[in-house]
Amino acid sequence: MQKNDIHSLSHTKWECKYHIVFAPKYRRNVFFGQMRYEIGKIIRELCRWKGVNLLEAEACPDHIHILVEIPPKFSISNFMGFLKGKSSLMIHEKWGNMKYKYRNRQFWCRGYYVSTVGKNEKKIAEYIKQQLSEDHMAEQLTLEVIDPFGNK
Repeated sequence: MQKNDIHSLSHTKWECKYHIVFAPKYRRNVFFGQMRYEIGKIIRELCRWKGVNLLEAEACPDHIHILVEIPPKFSISNFMGFLKGKSSLMIHEKWGNMKYKYRNRQFWCRGYYVSTVGKNEKKIAEYIKQQLSEDHMAEQLTLEVIDPFGNK
């Protein structure tokens, strides 16, 4: 543990890092172009509001990976409830037509994946950085489905 990795509150020394993955409702492919950039800004802003350090993030077409450092005064479930709830409201406010696709202002799926990082922070950060290119490569490797009853 490096000295600069440890944070402190009045009576606590802490280093709490988490890898979190969450997706939009029905895993729709919505993270493209300007919307991807704007949703990233919203997530960064909400993390800043809570004093959560966003170490790494990547928006893939149908899900988001983040590596965050959350103070122990917040539980993961409370932070994720705040992040997904507030960002949903902000997304619907910014893009009013979203309410037709995502009823009741629910932009995100109910669940999420979380894993403690521990001493593997560099590996996890590298994994998150590579996610978009790995997803792109996986799409290139998929076989094209050919209709056997087609006119060719």
